[in-house]
Amino acid sequence: MKTFVVIGGTSGLGFEVARLLAPEHRVVVVGDREAEVKDAATELGCDGMTVDVSQDEQVRRAFDEVAMHGAVHGVAHCAAMWAGGELDELPPESIRRAVEVNVLGPTFVLREALRRMRAQGHGNVVYVGAIAVDAARPGIPVYRATKSYGKSLVESIAQATGCNEVKIMQVHPGPMPTRLQERVGDAFLDTVYTPPAAVAREIVRLLLLAPQDPYVSDLRVLQADGRW
Repeated sequence: MKTFVVIGGTSGLGFEVARLLAPEHRVVVVGDREAEVKDAATELGCDGMTVDVSQDEQVRRAFDEVAMHGAVHGVAHCAAMWAGGELDELPPESIRRAVEVNVLGPTFVLREALRRMRAQGHGNVVYVGAIAVDAARPGIPVYRATKSYGKSLVESIAQATGCNEVKIMQVHPGPMPTRLQERVGDAFLDTVYTPPAAVAREIVRLLLLAPQDPYVSDLRVLQADGRW
């Protein structure tokens, strides 16, 4: 039985990823609200941890606890904080929290995941970005900038990994009918969606890749170090 950590696994895409993995693997769903973590873990029959991923101490303690039961085979980073609105209209607290969750969060999570996976010699990480990083649109400068950071972070780490046993990968789905989409407000609502279950299947496929497997995208075949 393999162990997978799903960051943002209490709702939306993260919950779908955890739901697909839970029947055959040990899954730990991570969220920042205790009640939601408890509900998700109970519904899925898996473990749950309440963690603020913007706090490096909490992330480190969480991975230490998970690793006490053996290797961490995969990490799916599905958490994100929405920040919609023009820069001069956004409250400072909204900007700050978006940076904390979307920038510090993946930085600390990937840091701890990589430390353990490199030590054990294997493991897969999948970061969930957003199509917004490739297609600019009005009204989301902070959200797009913070998600662009995650894309750059993953690409840089993948290039530096230098082996196929530890894979650092990312997917960039379009709009999905999740809690994040519900929070964007009428001005940003989309009418064409990607079903979360379909994206979750692709994330699970990547998480389950064997060390010798390449990362196969819809455009190219990539080795885990970012080359093809």
